[in-house]
Amino acid sequence: MIRRSSDKRSAPASRSARPAALRPGGRPAAGGRRMRPVRRASAGLTPVRAGGLLVLLAAAAAIYGLASSDAFTAGHPTVTGTTWTTEADVLAAMALEPGQNVFTIRARELEARLATIPAIRASNVSVGLPDTINVNVTEREALVAWKVGERRYLVDADGLLLAELGANPPDAAAELPVIDDTRISSSVLGVGSKLDPVTLDAALRLGSLSPADVGSGASSLSLRVDDESGFTMRTRPASWTAIFGFYTPTLRTTELIPGQVRLLRSLLAGREDQVDRVILADDHSGTYVPLPSAKASPGPSGTPKR
Repeated sequence: MIRRSSDKRSAPASRSARPAALRPGGRPAAGGRRMRPVRRASAGLTPVRAGGLLVLLAAAAAIYGLASSDAFTAGHPTVTGTTWTTEADVLAAMALEPGQNVFTIRARELEARLATIPAIRASNVSVGLPDTINVNVTEREALVAWKVGERRYLVDADGLLLAELGANPPDAAAELPVIDDTRISSSVLGVGSKLDPVTLDAALRLGSLSPADVGSGASSLSLRVDDESGFTMRTRPASWTAIFGFYTPTLRTTELIPGQVRLLRSLLAGREDQVDRVILADDHSGTYVPLPSAKASPGPSGTPKR
């Protein structure tokens, strides 16, 4: 019987030996090869770096010189775009320091200060060399003048009391309708206050009416709101008074006003010089009180006048 050899072949050795493991600190483990540490040389102050540093120092010195030079002292600002806001109010809000250098002025900061003036909706401030400051403002649009006692305020579409008219108001104020507010609650109103939306809506609707709109031959109309009758309209020169009443957000809305105006026109037609007072209950029913020398006549609803 022939026996075969059972010798096993040994695995081939690895071609490349693994690097010896390093201990912490770069020291080789036992049996490993010791490696030499590498030292890096310091870059030092090269000529290029020295030149860059000199340029930075020169620029800093130049900026300091410009900021401290009298040649760049800010001049008197030029203000444009104002109607309701005085130049004095604009300059006071900007609060520039006397002799301030233009290089220290921040336009965005000045615009933020001007935004605190209720009459100003937006502003643009630009600074030019050597000493120029240009300020252009965009004001809110005034729609009506609101009279409270001896004071008159400008009111915009949001109901904001944006400014107070002084003793010498701008010419543009003469074109605005005036609402005389004698309500007790209105005594606290001032610049920055807001009217409630219903009151504002009624004032804008009624304040925009002309004598021709109501069929009157008067030269002008005046509007008042008080705690007793609500909104009332009078003529100039004084002849008749129309009581429109109070308005609320739901029960008696300002949507009644167009119908009330048509009703007033019909009540005045052919008898304006005989009417003392008109009471407009709503947009369909109303009555008038004649002058003492005139006879009462039936109204649109057929009921006799009182």
